[in-house]
This record gives sequence, structure tokens and C-alpha cells, in this order.
Amino acid sequence: MLKRKTLLLVDDEPANLQVLKNILSSEYRLIFAKDGSRALALACAEKPDLILLDVMMPGLSGFEVIQQLKTVIETRNIPVIFVTALSDAQNEAQGFELGAVDFIAKPVSPPIVRARVKNHLSLVRVEELKSTRLSVVQMLGKAAEYKDNETGHHVIRMSHYVHSIALAAGFSASWSETLLHAAPMHDIGKIGIPEHILNKPGKLTPEEWAVMKDHTVIGAEILEDDGSELMQIARNIAIYHHEKWDGSGYPHGLKGEAIPVEARITAIADVFDALTSERPYKTAWSVEDASDYIRENSGIHFDPQLIDVFFSCLPDLLHTKDKWHE
Repeated sequence: MLKRKTLLLVDDEPANLQVLKNILSSEYRLIFAKDGSRALALACAEKPDLILLDVMMPGLSGFEVIQQLKTVIETRNIPVIFVTALSDAQNEAQGFELGAVDFIAKPVSPPIVRARVKNHLSLVRVEELKSTRLSVVQMLGKAAEYKDNETGHHVIRMSHYVHSIALAAGFSASWSETLLHAAPMHDIGKIGIPEHILNKPGKLTPEEWAVMKDHTVIGAEILEDDGSELMQIARNIAIYHHEKWDGSGYPHGLKGEAIPVEARITAIADVFDALTSERPYKTAWSVEDASDYIRENSGIHFDPQLIDVFFSCLPDLLHTKDKWHE
């Protein structure tokens, strides 16, 4: 049996609390407060899933209560719906500015109360699922690092590089943030590559290289698209980040804009970090030498327009490199 969500109902009038109780008690666990101070104490102790809060109360007003809720880590993310007789635009604007998610006017309508509560609890659930998915992606990224014996900060640096390049290329802040979180998955497929090949100190044989290239396909299988934007982008990066602009890459020999842009961005960031980082089999290249290599491969390995963007935001990338140096 699913645990019922907990709602905190706050109003100085017992009759108003009784009305809300009659509307909501069949679906939710309810706790009650008749003043702001008690509401704050219960919110910290019980951590309700949602708060229905009156505005006009003796002592602390509802506006003062929400201000204090937002300053405490344990309560700042609890959604607050104001239930109030104050219906003018100025009061609503103030409430939304303080962090409320909705207003319900008194006298309340039972269908409206039930619908608003259900909708906002659903939004909370969606955010929880997004957060959980992101955590899984980050954990898998760490797992790939351990298997590949990569240096500790490669994935962090590379992810911030792609974020900076995406923003400089004119992509939205939201999409660029998703790219930041998806990029750590670029080499997740190496989990499926035998360690004697993955960590071989010398040059790979043609047969070994063929096995190594399979990490792109394995990565795509691990990240099989579940419909979310994050996982779509992560999958595209995993399978396509070794494709090249001129069609000479792998696994499918895609060319030009047939390569998803998230993979084209990641290719630049991944190569730049690999070149400028020390590995057991190589010393770190200077930023100047790595930049020359990337410039020389514009239109061959890399998207020429994105190379221009790369150089436009190179100071930001170097700041990230200094921050997350080995």
C-alpha cells in the first residue's frame, strides 16, 4: 500500500481547517497549525509534502511564514499554496515572489482544492524523478571512470567544457544544462570493454581496436532511450562522439550535420581535455599545441562553426581547467 502524502494545513480559524479537512482527509494525511510559529515547527519536524497556508493570521502572517520556510534547507523546497480571502493582484504577486506555487480563494471550492493539491504534488513527483534520473546518470559516469582508469577530473572538466561551448553557440540555458549532465556518460560503454584492451599501455592491434570501438554501441545500448531529453542526449553523445565531420569517424561514419550537435560539441571538449591532460602513455600537451591541433582539424574531425565558438569561449574553458586541475 502506498504511503499517503502529508499536507500541513495552516489557518487561525478552526472552521476553515475543518472545511479543508472534510475536503482532503480521505486522500491525504493531514496535520494542522493555527498560527505561524506552530506551522514552522511542524514543517521542520514533519517535512510535509505540501502546505496550505492562510495569509491573514495573528502573529506571523502567511507571507512571513513562507519567508522563513525558504531560509531553511529542510523546508525551502516544500510547495506552498496560499488559501486566502485576499484576492487582489498585488497580494498574489507578493505571494508568488516569495515562492508560493498557487493561490486558492476563500470561500474554497472542494473540486478546485482537490485539483490544485493533486497537480502540485504531481509536479513534485516529476521533479523527484528527474533528480533521481540525474543521480543515476552521474553514478554511471563515475563507474565508467573507474573502469577506464581515467584521471579523476576528466569527466568534470569535459562536462563544463561542453556546457560553456553550448552556451556560447547560442543554445538555451536549459538545454546547455541538460548537456552538462549528459556529457559524463560519453564513455559509459567502456564498462563492456575487456580490461586488457582498455588499459593496454602500448598500441592496440587492429583486432583490439575493433573491440575498443564497440564502446560507442555498448554505451548506446546501456542508455537505451526512455523518452526523456536527458537520456536521448546522453545516448546520442555515447554513440556518436567519435564520429568526424568529414565522415571518417565511427561507429557509423556519419558526416557533417548528420552527427547530432550534442556529439559534435562533446567531441571537441573530449579531445581538448585528453590532449591537455597527462596520461600513463603520454605527457600533457600545452594549451597552444592542443589549440593548434583542434584548429588544424576544423572541417576534418570537428564542426568548423563549433571550432569558432570553441575559441571564442577558450578563456572560460581555461578557467575550468585551472579549477579542476589534476
